[in-house]
Amino acid sequence: MSVASILRNLLARPYAKVPARQAADLMRRGAILLDVREGHEWQAGHAPGARHIPLGRLAERKSELPDGRPVITVCRSGMRSAKAAALLTRDGREVHNLTGGMHAWARAGLPVIAKGGVPGRVA
Repeated sequence: MSVASILRNLLARPYAKVPARQAADLMRRGAILLDVREGHEWQAGHAPGARHIPLGRLAERKSELPDGRPVITVCRSGMRSAKAAALLTRDGREVHNLTGGMHAWARAGLPVIAKGGVPGRVA
């Protein structure tokens, strides 16, 4: 690991943890909800307006996320999205991790949709 990488890791801002309703409010104010689950999970159901980049592809695809906007990471329960939040934080982005993942989103009564906008489920 290079000295620059070590310093970047030491100086990186930690990411914030947010509950589902706060995440939805952040989205209304322009934050990007980034779903890092696998394709079959995304297809079963996701939050409206979310973007999908599986965690395993995030390092190579993170440039697809626009600069200057906060990112909220989400997965099924919050573990994979915590890894994604740490990765994005190292790049200097403002990042929030949705506590409890899509399960918390659905429990909060927020919409979960599948392809075509039909009601979905958390898989």
